[in-house]
Amino acid sequence: MKTEKNNALLLVVSAPSGAGKSTLCNRLVEKFPTMEYSVSCTTRAPRGDEKNHEHYHFLSREEFGSKVDRGEFLEHADVHGNLYGTLQSTVREALSHGRDLIMDIDVQGAAQIRSACAALPEDDPLRRSFVDIFIAPPSMDELRRRLCGRATDAEEVIEKRMRNAECEMKERDAYEHLIINDRLDVALENLVNVVHA
Repeated sequence: MKTEKNNALLLVVSAPSGAGKSTLCNRLVEKFPTMEYSVSCTTRAPRGDEKNHEHYHFLSREEFGSKVDRGEFLEHADVHGNLYGTLQSTVREALSHGRDLIMDIDVQGAAQIRSACAALPEDDPLRRSFVDIFIAPPSMDELRRRLCGRATDAEEVIEKRMRNAECEMKERDAYEHLIINDRLDVALENLVNVVHA
C-alpha cells in the first residue's frame, strides 16, 4: 500500500449508527497489516479488560483540560459527561513510522480534524495523509430496518438514532469520499479502492 515511509494515511470515517461503519472498519484493518485504530484519550474510567495506552489513554479531567489549553488535540468532545479526544502527537508518531491510522468518529469530530488539517501547511505530513470517508445507508428506511433488526435498542433509542442520522446525513457532502453500504462486500471493495487511491 505504501511506497515510502511518509505515505501513511489518516482515514477519518463517519456514519450514522447502523450504517455498518464498525464492520467495514474492522474488515479494512484485517486487510491491511500496516493499519490500526487511533487510540483516543478519555476521562472516563476503564471498563472491563481495557488497558491504558492500548484501548484508550485514560486521563484525569485536569490532564485533559491542560492538553486542550495547550492545543494538543486534533479533536475533542464531551460525550455524556466524559471527555474524549485525539492527540495530534499520537497521530503524527504513527504516521511517521509508516503506520496507517483509522479513526471511527462522528461528524463533529471529523469536522474538527478536517479544519485542523486544512490550517496546516500543504507539505505537512498530517495534512497530506488526511482522507475522510462517509459511510451511508442506501436509504433511511433501510437504516431503520437495520436498527430494529439488531433487537438491542428500545423504540425511543431507535427514534433518537434516526433523528441523529438525519442530521449526520446532511454532513456527507463535506467528505471527500461517500460510500453507500447497500451490500457489505461491495462497500468494502469501494473502501479498499479509496485506500489504494
